[in-house]
Amino acid sequence: MEGWDPSTKSTLTQIPLLSTKSGPRDGAAWTQRLKEEYKALIAYTSMNKSNDNDWFRISAANSDGTRWVGKCWYVHNLLKYEFDLQFDIPVTYPATAPEIELPQLDGKTQKMYRGGKICLTVHFKPLWAKNCPRFGIAHALCLGLAPWLAAEIPILVDSGMIKHKDDEASSTES
Repeated sequence: MEGWDPSTKSTLTQIPLLSTKSGPRDGAAWTQRLKEEYKALIAYTSMNKSNDNDWFRISAANSDGTRWVGKCWYVHNLLKYEFDLQFDIPVTYPATAPEIELPQLDGKTQKMYRGGKICLTVHFKPLWAKNCPRFGIAHALCLGLAPWLAAEIPILVDSGMIKHKDDEASSTES
């Protein structure tokens, strides 16, 4: 964690680390891992809310916890930009990080793969590999999606690639 800003360090140290090394094919061990995932997500969400930094909602879309959906948002120039968020847990999880998708932004930035998968290869994947199996979904959101949004959304807004929903509504009324 050397070289990280104090805010990121503080946030990361408050997200519980996970201990169960199991994936979707591991039966009861996967159920235990999911409990740890929920505990970390609840802690991260609670911390964000208490710091007035609430920026996502997420839940499992299926009973086995292998598909996750939700919303994430970023505030730029006092306007809230909201996006659908989704990902599947890879069968090799936790050795492989989930590929976070923002389908609405597909094709709008070079730092994204087909299907709206955000690019996390250079900075996040080595960090994930080094911390496997202690990192989970909450860590992927904190260290993967949050910095990606902070880096990309202002550029996309300023370049006109994405528009605020109020701007889109007023242009359709004209």
